[in-house]
Amino acid sequence: MKRLLLIGMASLFGLTANAGPQINVGTVYDYLDGDKSTFLKRVFNSGDSTAFVKINVLEILYNTDGTVREVPVENAADAASRNGIMASPARLIVPAKGMQGTRLLYMGERDTERYFRVRFIPVVPEKEDAFVLSHEEREDYRKSLSAGVNVMTGFGTIFFVRPKNARFDTVINDTAQRYELRNNGNTVLMVDEFKSCSISDENDCGATTKHHVMAGKTFGFDKEKGREYRFMVIEGDNKKVLKIASR
Repeated sequence: MKRLLLIGMASLFGLTANAGPQINVGTVYDYLDGDKSTFLKRVFNSGDSTAFVKINVLEILYNTDGTVREVPVENAADAASRNGIMASPARLIVPAKGMQGTRLLYMGERDTERYFRVRFIPVVPEKEDAFVLSHEEREDYRKSLSAGVNVMTGFGTIFFVRPKNARFDTVINDTAQRYELRNNGNTVLMVDEFKSCSISDENDCGATTKHHVMAGKTFGFDKEKGREYRFMVIEGDNKKVLKIASR
């Protein structure tokens, strides 16, 4: 039975806002190749005031019954005992119209693929947040935001950590009635920009979707007469554009 890693855009967090910091973290999905251990993630602030951003990391675990749970990744004091993704720094001060970056560091074994949710949450600094601000500076910032109704929206991204010896092995089963793509490798592959269009009418197309196919899982669709299915199969840096017609 087919199973897909269908991870939509990660959670949005909202406090009510109109002016103030407005952060943007770029792409929602990021990938750490098997020969890399660090990844630079940039946070942009298009708002008119400084953004104080906390970064939280959770590991996404898939249970044998198909359910999913998310477990916080702890920053162990001893580097040798760390296992997972660490954000360095885990607190960012992003100036208005500016940008700051954090490095996502992976430490631990790379035998199997792992998945993480990285949350970027703008906050009003408190004493315990470790933003190295004086009491007066925190109060001044709070007052500047309270002058109006402010929205501070955070974002969650999905971070794929490929195994050290990443291997792609995609098997296609294409029949008159159905198309299936099975991932027999050991790392996620992507079916991107997937859409179904009428062969006779270019303007008759369905929604464009993205699908992550985990190792050992299958992506597939039933063919409808008179439709053409267009998509890209992405295996790391390798991209293949496909068109599957059913006449």
